[in-house]
Amino acid sequence: MKKRVLILCGLLLCAYQASSQTYEVKSPNGRIQIKVNNSNKISWSASLNGNLIIENAEAGMDFSSKTNFGLNPKVKKQTVKSVSQNIHAVVPIKESEIKDEYTELSITYQGNYKLNFRAYNDGVAYQFVDEAKEKRNVISEKVSLSFPNGSRSLFPQEESMYSHNERLYLDKSLNEIASKDFCSLPVLFTTPKAKVLFTETALHDYPGLFLKGNGNTTLNAIFPKYVLEAVDKDGKSDRVQTITKEADYIAKTSGNRAFPWRVFIISDDDRTLVSSNLSYQLAAPNALKNTDWIKPGKVAWDWYNDNNIYGVDFKAGLNTETYKYFIDFAAANKVEYVILDEGWTKSTTNILDFNPAMDVKELIRYGKEKGVGIILWVLWKPLDQNLLHILETYKSWGAKGIKIDYMQRNDQYMVNSYEQIARECAKLELLVDFHGAFKPAGLHRMYPNVLNYEGVRGNENNKWSTDITPEHTVTIPFIRMAAGPMDFTPGSMINKQPKNFAISFNNPMTMGTRAHQVAMYVVYEAPLQMMCESPSTYYKEQETVDFITQIPTVWDKTVVLHGSVGNYIVVARKKGDKWFIGGMTDADARELSIDLSFLGEGNFSMEVFSDGINAEAFAQDYKKEIVEVNKNTEVTAKMASGGGWSAIITKK
Repeated sequence: MKKRVLILCGLLLCAYQASSQTYEVKSPNGRIQIKVNNSNKISWSASLNGNLIIENAEAGMDFSSKTNFGLNPKVKKQTVKSVSQNIHAVVPIKESEIKDEYTELSITYQGNYKLNFRAYNDGVAYQFVDEAKEKRNVISEKVSLSFPNGSRSLFPQEESMYSHNERLYLDKSLNEIASKDFCSLPVLFTTPKAKVLFTETALHDYPGLFLKGNGNTTLNAIFPKYVLEAVDKDGKSDRVQTITKEADYIAKTSGNRAFPWRVFIISDDDRTLVSSNLSYQLAAPNALKNTDWIKPGKVAWDWYNDNNIYGVDFKAGLNTETYKYFIDFAAANKVEYVILDEGWTKSTTNILDFNPAMDVKELIRYGKEKGVGIILWVLWKPLDQNLLHILETYKSWGAKGIKIDYMQRNDQYMVNSYEQIARECAKLELLVDFHGAFKPAGLHRMYPNVLNYEGVRGNENNKWSTDITPEHTVTIPFIRMAAGPMDFTPGSMINKQPKNFAISFNNPMTMGTRAHQVAMYVVYEAPLQMMCESPSTYYKEQETVDFITQIPTVWDKTVVLHGSVGNYIVVARKKGDKWFIGGMTDADARELSIDLSFLGEGNFSMEVFSDGINAEAFAQDYKKEIVEVNKNTEVTAKMASGGGWSAIITKK
């Protein structure tokens, strides 16, 4: 009898939904709910614990011909399914095995398209799928997001869509974001009941999304137009272009395809913004059969420190002797790679030949002899003009990868260029680091040889600005890093408190303590992780180097212990049988308790790198100690202003 009642209730519910064209779906734990309404348009909302977080959002797409998605939508059918599976990460940025669990509502519409909504325990996402097979142009996409009154944003405001997407996060009420103001992704919203991190993934053959204000609590998507012509700025630039002709559409499409996922991490706990894998989970799966050759690791990097080698008997600079010194340092400290940054090529446009003072083939040979791989920096524009030949040439020399710079766009052509570079490099077994880039948008899962992206205001900005404050460095893990790997380039050994900081292009320094920089190696996710300081300085700070080089760049498991956007963060990560903890704070000194219950049974040795007693005055002061702990030990991470705390835990 009970079973019949349940079936009848289900039939009544289906009849109600068919009449009202309103559908609901909940996350596996029931905390997050999506409601989709179909009337003269498609609108949706998301709630957390019954509190409306995203309201009256709209989704649609306009095309040059045939059916426009979301215009007077007519539902043909809808299905709901629950999925629980594991994703094996080829390059484990947070963890090697990812629990992929969600409830999916799939709505098929007349006009050969459907809309998939997924509800996860840590957020929601949606994606349009075109099931027609017709060539046409995408005129625009409707992504309209409305938030409750009183909502704010940490807004990475842009001046132009032609941008490196390296922004500060402006704290603004949504009512302050005018119609002329727009931002790149990811972007964070704070509602009265939860935070929402908005980004996109599975971005293929389509332009990247920007979000503009309206002077109220609603924001709308805008996109770069399809580029018809781009020329060198002033007819002579090697890296900056002027877009002279644009189409009246944003993309060309041949139909029968899925469009990018619109991703919303939703939580009332800031730690979720760091622990979430949604961008990776929703990305296209690995396309490579053989991935054994992909080796993450650390990189000794030259450009930040301006090749400032000292205490040697040769003139430092862009020459073979200097880079052999870099290679010797990397080999002595088990650093996997050295980058040859700007200056190794004969010119910035002639990238098939090298600077006469640098024997690049000899450096690659020497590096191989020492067990150190060489990665070559290139400008995107000349690379794009002769991609295959240039890549094949670098491979024939023995290079291990490339670092591509100055893309500065994310229109459809540029998005396709990223994928072409990743694909062709994979064929040649070359690693990829996208610098001067837009945020990660899933390509690194499809092509795991893509190990890193910039798209962040990182340490290099210390060479010309005062922007990289401790507040900034404890903001980006919650926003930019939610999209994927982050080439912030940590590792400075010249550390100052803000009152002692000075801008120096040739001898840069960082704000915050030494322990703050060291903690970045645990907190910041970057499978290809830079060591930005001069090897000569590192040799003088060998104790710090010895600690840093023990820290992996990929992880089996991640646990976020503490987190408050722009204030502090403490992350524990496991690799093999060791645990690593990294903590960072803003300008406020803090003491945070560290719960070691994740250790399990047994006794452990904990090597700690923390702020020294005088770090408030002399930021390079640190303390290193080894203590015995177990899962019940009470540990406190004491951090100075702009400080940090790190630990390496080994079972005894």
